[in-house]
Amino acid sequence: MNKDLTEGPILPALINFTLPLIAGNLLQLTYNAVDSMIVGRYAGKAALAAVGTSNPLMTLVLLFTNGICLGAGLLVSYHYGADDHSTLQRQVSTGLCAGMVFSLAVGLIIAVLSKPVMNLLRADPAIIAEAAGYLRIIMLGLVFSFIYNYLASMLRAIGDSRSPLIFLAISTVLNIGGDLLLVTVFHLGIAGAAISTVICEALCALLCWIYIIKNIPFLRLGRKWLVVDYRLLKKTLSFGIVSALQQSSVQLGKLVIQAFVNTLGVTATATFNAVNRTDDFALVPEQNIAHAMSSVMAQNAGAHHSDRMKKTFYYGILLELAFSIVVAMILYTLAEPIMRLFTDDAEVISEGIAYLHLIAFMYPQPSITNAIQGYFRGIGDLRITLISTIINMGARCISCYILLFHMGFTFAVLPWSYMIGWIAMAVYEIPVLLHHQFSAHKNNLAS
Repeated sequence: MNKDLTEGPILPALINFTLPLIAGNLLQLTYNAVDSMIVGRYAGKAALAAVGTSNPLMTLVLLFTNGICLGAGLLVSYHYGADDHSTLQRQVSTGLCAGMVFSLAVGLIIAVLSKPVMNLLRADPAIIAEAAGYLRIIMLGLVFSFIYNYLASMLRAIGDSRSPLIFLAISTVLNIGGDLLLVTVFHLGIAGAAISTVICEALCALLCWIYIIKNIPFLRLGRKWLVVDYRLLKKTLSFGIVSALQQSSVQLGKLVIQAFVNTLGVTATATFNAVNRTDDFALVPEQNIAHAMSSVMAQNAGAHHSDRMKKTFYYGILLELAFSIVVAMILYTLAEPIMRLFTDDAEVISEGIAYLHLIAFMYPQPSITNAIQGYFRGIGDLRITLISTIINMGARCISCYILLFHMGFTFAVLPWSYMIGWIAMAVYEIPVLLHHQFSAHKNNLAS
């Protein structure tokens, strides 16, 4: 159920809000891994390669639409904290309509151009047909993914992070079952996996909508779900696009690093894929604590509770640092067993262990920058989060290129380029943060 985060103890509320977010992301990452296992084992190597080829573009598009949801959710949090249900309702319907039009248009365009896109990505001719078919089905169902993520963002914006987790868990179980049925029984290959994904996303969106209608009285909008407030649309698009660009720039940076690593040979590429998945899991707590901070701060910004915003930021940093230390200890201690989950190749395992041992000591740094990003999102200054993310990924890519191709270092130095990116991000963010007085700043969400 929705929860007013403008009252009561802050730390318990922040922890209770964060844990379902972490669980949801871990669940999604686990499903992605299981999905790849099912396709690889039962549809063959070519099918697995086809999924892997289309995945970067799919991820980029999904991150962009999820960024729109995140930006709209911040606006809803502000209006909820201000107890302005009338504006909140128009905000919800305006964001939903705009996002549906966008996701339908983008999904249709990419679906039609799926084969040329695969050629542009230089996919192997042997898998282009399968990769394009998989991408086409996923993109035609993009609107269902958007609707679920948007409605889930609305629930989180009003303080409910548990219900979206339940719907995601249901969808994940059904999706795995659908994969097994369509891939192993009906032998539909990766098309079956794509169809299963789209059906389960549609079901998840439907369940989320039904829950909102039955349990959130002020969101029983009826025909008002189709209302577009053009006065609010401009701010919705502004927040949504900036947030989407920030989410997308992270993925673009990862693609550039992947391209650099691919030139180092098969061993480096295999190692990078393994440690990259491990990084995704390791950074989930830090990223979701920051998102929880944003929601709590946005509600309190709407209620003009500057003291609670300040306390939320301090508690958020403490949680970020605590989680980063725990994760670093786990990663350092279990580096070898983790690598053995991915491969039996001794060289890959050795390079992966060296990478994980080094980066484990660096995780406290992004915990600080994530907390600062959570703060700026919470006060509605998404411009700062976009600029700092671009600085991070730019410094990371440039330093990686110099270390690998000009200074002749090996794959093992990759974590240092990440550290350089995080430091560059902090150098920009911290002075800006010091100019934002928690008790005196003019809240951007209200402007």
